Amino acid sequence: MAYSTIKLAYEARAATITFNRPEKRNALSAQMIEEIMVALAEVEKAEALVLILTGAGKAFCAGMDLEELKSLTSKTPAENVADSERMARFFRAIYEFPKPTIAAVNGAAMAGGAGIATMCDFTLALAEATFGYTEVRIGFVPAIVSSVLVWQVGHKTARDLLLTGRAFEAAEAKSLGLVNEVVSPKNLLPRARELAKQLMENSPAALRTTKKLLNSYLAESLDQQIEIAMQENAAIRSTPEFQEGVASFLEKRKPNWSGQ
Repeated sequence: MAYSTIKLAYEARAATITFNRPEKRNALSAQMIEEIMVALAEVEKAEALVLILTGAGKAFCAGMDLEELKSLTSKTPAENVADSERMARFFRAIYEFPKPTIAAVNGAAMAGGAGIATMCDFTLALAEATFGYTEVRIGFVPAIVSSVLVWQVGHKTARDLLLTGRAFEAAEAKSLGLVNEVVSPKNLLPRARELAKQLMENSPAALRTTKKLLNSYLAESLDQQIEIAMQENAAIRSTPEFQEGVASFLEKRKPNWSGQ
C-alpha cells in the first residue's frame, strides 16, 4: 500500500512506522489512523521482529487533527459510538500488537499522541519531549487510554495526569514509569534500534507468548473498562461542555464552562 500520512520502513528485521504529517505536528486524522492500522497488519505478517513508532519533524504526535476535532461536534450519537469504537480498536491494536513495540518520542506527545506512547511496550524520549493527557481541557474524556494508564502508574498518579490535563516533561514521565529512557536527539533512533537488536536476540516465539501472557492478566478487566470508556467517550460529545471546549480551542480562547 502507498502511504501518504505515514512512512513504513524495514531495517535489519526492525520495522519503523514514522508519523509523517510534520506540518500538522503529526496530528491524527481519520486517514492517518487507517494507514497506521494497515501498516500494523503489514508488519505483523512481515519478517520484522520489532516495531518502532516515531514522528517526523519536531513532534511525535499532537493528538487529534483540528478538522477531525471540529467534525466531532456535528456527528450523530450513532456516529459518535462508531467513532469511539474505531479509536478503541486503534489503541488496542497498538497495545496488543504481538511483536515488541518501541515508541521513540521525538517531541510533543499530547492527548492521543500520549496515548500511543502509553500503549507501546517500551518508550524512549528526548529530554525536551513533552507529554500530556489534555482531553479534559477541551471538555473531552481520555477514556480509552485511562483504562491502561491506571494499570501503569496507579490510581493516584492517573488521577493527577488525567484530571489536571497538565503537560509534563520526559524526566517526570520517566520517574512515573511512562518512559524507560531519556536520550539525546542524535541517539534516539540509534538507541531504539539498539534496543530492537537486543530484543531480537531472544526467541521470537517466547517474546510473542510473553506479550500474550502479560496482556491476558488484564484482558477481562480491560474489556469491561474499555466498553464503559467507549460509552463515556461517545456520550460526552453531545454535551454543551464539549461543544464549548472544542469551540474555545479552535478559537484560541479560554472556555466558558457551563457545568452541564
